[in-house]
Amino acid sequence: MAQAEDRQEKFSGTKPVAAAHRFDEAKLLDWLTANVDGFRGPLKIEQFKGGQSNPTYALLTPERDYVLRRKPPGKLLPSAHAVDREFRVIRALHGTGFPVPRPYGLCEDDSVIGTMFYIMERVQGRVIWDNLLPDAQPAERRAIYEAKIKTLAALHQMDYEKLGLGDFGKPGNYFARQISRWTKQYQASETRAIPAMDRLIDWLPANIPADDATAIVHGDYRLDNMILHPTKPEILAVLDWELSTLGHPLGDFTYHLMQWYMPPRTGGAATASLVDVDLTALGIPTADEYAALYCAHTGRKAIDHMDFYAAYNMFRLAGILQGILGRVRDGTAANVHAAEMEANVPPLAEAGWAFAQKAGAV
Repeated sequence: MAQAEDRQEKFSGTKPVAAAHRFDEAKLLDWLTANVDGFRGPLKIEQFKGGQSNPTYALLTPERDYVLRRKPPGKLLPSAHAVDREFRVIRALHGTGFPVPRPYGLCEDDSVIGTMFYIMERVQGRVIWDNLLPDAQPAERRAIYEAKIKTLAALHQMDYEKLGLGDFGKPGNYFARQISRWTKQYQASETRAIPAMDRLIDWLPANIPADDATAIVHGDYRLDNMILHPTKPEILAVLDWELSTLGHPLGDFTYHLMQWYMPPRTGGAATASLVDVDLTALGIPTADEYAALYCAHTGRKAIDHMDFYAAYNMFRLAGILQGILGRVRDGTAANVHAAEMEANVPPLAEAGWAFAQKAGAV
């Protein structure tokens, strides 16, 4: 479990605020006192080790702790780092029973700390960075996986109109819009030529399944983007809503499913693969069992076109990681380990192209 321990150590907990992400703490304290109900200093600030895109801070006070999420300083990709959208969806979901932290306030005034930010509750629990759950027994692993998929299914069944999110995205044509978005962001962040990505960029738009549906989608639903109860197999909070929108629920689910299909990670912070793992011995559902659980929770009979969805999600994940590499290049990456991801992008693209070929690409 050396890799798991290394990953847990790298990304768990807090550290002193990085020089590139420091700001005027007195200005923040004034804003918190004026805008967060019940806030009282003094204030101590630390930075979370994990989180690639939006720098995230622990705000420690004698009475309670908070979390601050902000846009990073410096040059940014268009439409990225949408902390205002994160705040909006968390605020809409809070109180419905869906597990999100309590939102306290959004600051769109860049003069306070230099970029837009929001404040939310700090939920105490476990953040686990390895899908193999190395410290759990098989029955608990199974229960955690079942809790994850039940929670995602619950999100996809939320009535976004009743929650005031009818304009949170454009209903319909989700895959076409996502392919266009990640193509543009990949190309803006490109650091070397990857032929398999170029092939996927050409093939994907012309091969989108006709099935269309709309739901609130998280966009990056995975184990390390949630907080588990300290001792129980329960999800207390789903985090990192930067990529959330109105979209196709199968896009969201099959992205989450990619841990069963993607190449074993070669280093860095890529989510661990379940390929070549004895799932039965560990108590982890197979991909087919997991898909059946999702269908049972959502009333779907089956999921067709899985090879397309796998190709699309490998492409999308490669685009996300390449975006982080672009921020390393531009000096705005929030994580010191981001550069280690470079080795993961070509294998993801090549795996995506292999799934495209299974779906008929030539």
